[in-house]
Amino acid sequence: MSTETVISILLSFLISVILCPIVIPFLHKLKFGQYIREEGPKEHQKKSGTPTMGGLVILSSVVITSLVFIKDYKEILPVLFMTLVFGIIGFLDDYIKVVMKRNLGLRAWQKMALQIVVTGIFIFYLYNYTDIGTDVIIPFISDKTLELGVLFIPFVFCVVVGTVNGANFTDGLDGLASGVTVIISVFFTVIAIATKSGIDPITGAVCGALLGFLLFNVYPAKVFMGDTGSLALGGFVASTAIVLKMPIFLLLVAFIYFAEVLSVIIQVGYFKITKGKRFFKMAPIHHHFELCGWSETRVVAVFTIITALLCLIAYTAL
Repeated sequence: MSTETVISILLSFLISVILCPIVIPFLHKLKFGQYIREEGPKEHQKKSGTPTMGGLVILSSVVITSLVFIKDYKEILPVLFMTLVFGIIGFLDDYIKVVMKRNLGLRAWQKMALQIVVTGIFIFYLYNYTDIGTDVIIPFISDKTLELGVLFIPFVFCVVVGTVNGANFTDGLDGLASGVTVIISVFFTVIAIATKSGIDPITGAVCGALLGFLLFNVYPAKVFMGDTGSLALGGFVASTAIVLKMPIFLLLVAFIYFAEVLSVIIQVGYFKITKGKRFFKMAPIHHHFELCGWSETRVVAVFTIITALLCLIAYTAL
């Protein structure tokens, strides 16, 4: 591991640990508390009022640390852009929910439109200012890549939108999105160093920021990341995978993200087809396991362990 990577992890961790005790009381003072849906698990009602928008801490730690290294590591720019701008979209969503008291936040079409525009800018930059190309690595097939050509554009849109919304759905239990994503960021840091891609300062920064945030986000959480954090993390994971030519690997390393999204799609589709019946006890799927009798901490631990094991498998698939 390079000295720069170690510094980025430690610096981001330090910033996160320093900011949390400052930001949490500030969010309390502003009454930026989490709204808990009545149709959710009853045990979650006690979390109502817990400060949200803690993703500002994650975002600040990552951005500040990245700016320290960006002069010598310009490769991090597209990943930093996606992380920051998706975090801003999440902030707008949180702001509307918490400050303007509109529980649903940004309307679905507004959120999707913003995601498409941002992804379009990301693709434009990759095409015109990098040599990343339009091929992607195929897991388990050594030295083989798949050339997507013009299909690269719709493929990237699907990867980004799916990953970002998967991260958003995963943020439903104390420490779940943070725990799962810190494992993913460690995996990408190892790959970034091995491939000398030049993005390890930002992958390391995300590791450090999440480790610091987890000190305040594990059960019982003192702060939630909100959409500010979950969308930023989704943007980071998607863009990092694409820059490393590893978007197909997300099916492994970000399996929990996609399981969460898929559970919602299945639940909604099944509900409409059967006119009122439910496939899961509740969606996203982490709530299903809660209603099956699992404790919140057990769900988080199992999902995080699954992610760690799948990251190990993904590493062998290179």
